[in-house]
Formats: sequence, structure tokens, C-alpha cells
Amino acid sequence: MPLDPQARDYLDKMASLRVPGFHTMAPPKARTLFRAMRAVGGPPDPVAEVEDRVISPSIPIRIYRPIDGEPAPSPALIFFHGGGWVLGDIETVDNLCRRLANASGAVVISVDYRLSPEAKFPEPLDDCFRVVSAVAKEASRFGIDPAWIAVGGDSAGGNLAAAVALKARDRGDLPLAFQLLIYPITDHSLETSSYSENAEGFGLTREMMGWYWGQYLATPEDGRSQLASPLKAADLAGLPPALILTAEYDVLRDEGEAYAGRLREAGVPVQLRRFDGMIHGFLQMADSFDQGRVAIREAGLALREALRSCKSG
Repeated sequence: MPLDPQARDYLDKMASLRVPGFHTMAPPKARTLFRAMRAVGGPPDPVAEVEDRVISPSIPIRIYRPIDGEPAPSPALIFFHGGGWVLGDIETVDNLCRRLANASGAVVISVDYRLSPEAKFPEPLDDCFRVVSAVAKEASRFGIDPAWIAVGGDSAGGNLAAAVALKARDRGDLPLAFQLLIYPITDHSLETSSYSENAEGFGLTREMMGWYWGQYLATPEDGRSQLASPLKAADLAGLPPALILTAEYDVLRDEGEAYAGRLREAGVPVQLRRFDGMIHGFLQMADSFDQGRVAIREAGLALREALRSCKSG
């Protein structure tokens, strides 16, 4: 399908502004630019309540309670932001989390994990897992149903969510109800067809992804770990049901879809939805992209349906 006109307009605007690639800057400067770009858009969507807390020892989280949400104890989606493990924070994903909360009726907990290269793999993952464990252990303090905790994230956050689900399964004492993987990174290899087809000109580039991986991993060999590259896991059986969203003009398209296929082969209930004509990051740009709003609604509906299935089961 041709590139969506809204995506083309966005890419043309970025080209006219000559916005440099994040991979051409030192990480602190890239973070400042990323934060400024994410701040563009309409006012934040209203929710019933927003609360900032810190999970011991020092991981900031932000809790969003939705308008017309499920009664307490509520389902929860613990969300990990994207940004190649290098960029992003609670603020850059604020409006997406608000919209997911209202669309799903679940409490959304956004995690401000440590960033690379200051914190190398697996330290950002350790932060994410620590938050999920703490929320499950102290569910009543959060007004959360410990039997209905989902994990999710976009891009690098989708990678972290998939890795948290694998780690939770292997530990055996932290059952998760669902995983929402939004154009997730699942493989270190950079060798899929979508990396060739979409290597340049669609926002996220092959070169940029190579730089992100280089910042995240202490050694290239770490990329073979299932907790860095979930697609390389020998066995995906026993993982929670998943919704995986991909974009046609995204270098990450094929590895996200391959992960959906592997989950399905392992007997894990999975929904896969490719958004034709779209580019990486389109949910974050839902103020400008009609399909971004559609995707958020579909993600919310999938979470609601998974909750109903969990309760009826």
C-alpha cells in the first residue's frame, strides 16, 4: 500500500526542518531533542487521576487512573516507553498512556527505567521487572488486581515488555495476564526484509537502530540473549496472550510479525495487526495520524476483552 498521506506530510515536514538523526548526537542532546519533538501536539487527554510515585530503590513511575475505569481492584497495564533504550521518559509517553488508560479502562503505570548507555543491558530490563514485581506484591496499595496485570510498551518498550514476560514465565511466581507489544524490537540481527525495504526515508532507519543496539548492549554477544532478542528464545510456550501492532513502513515490521508467528506456533493466543501505510511511532502521533487513534482504540478493546476472558475463566 502507498505511504499514508498523513505520514508523507509528517516526513516531508521533518525533512524540511532538517532534523538531525538522533544517532548523530551525544545521548543527552538526543534526549533533549526527542523530548521536544514529543511535546508537540494537542493538550493532554484528561484522566480521572495522575499520580507520581517512586518504586524502591529509585525508579519513578506515573499512575494513570482512567475515566469510567474498572472498579477497584482494577486491572493494570504496566507500560515501558520507547526510544531505543536511550531516549524517552515518563513525559514523552504521557499522552499515549492517558489514552490507553481511557481506552482500556485499566490503570496504566508508566515506568521511568534507566537509560543506555549509562545503564547497559540488562539494567533497564531489571528496572522494569522490579516495578512489575513490586506492583504485583503490593497490589492492594495500588488498588490493583494482582490476577490481572498486563505489560506493554512501544518499540524498545515493547522489547522490554516481551522480555519481562519471558523472565516472569521462567521464574514461575509472577503470572501476567496480557502483553501489548507496539512495533516491538525483538531481534538484534537487523537482517529482515523490512530492514532492507525501509532502511532510509521513513523516520526510524537501519543505521539508527544499529546505534541504539550499540548503546544498549555491553557486548554484541548480549544480543543473542532471549532477554535482549525475544525472537531468539528457544521456547515461547506459556507466555501471556498478546496483541502485536506493526507499521508497514517500519524497519521493525518483520521482526514484530515474526514474533507473533512464533507465539502462535507455541500455542499462545495472539492478535497481529499491521497498519498499512504507517511509519514507526504513529501511535505517539495520534493527534496527526488517524490510524494512530484507531490503533489506540483497538489496543484498549483488546485489553478489555482479555480482562473479560480472564474474569470468565
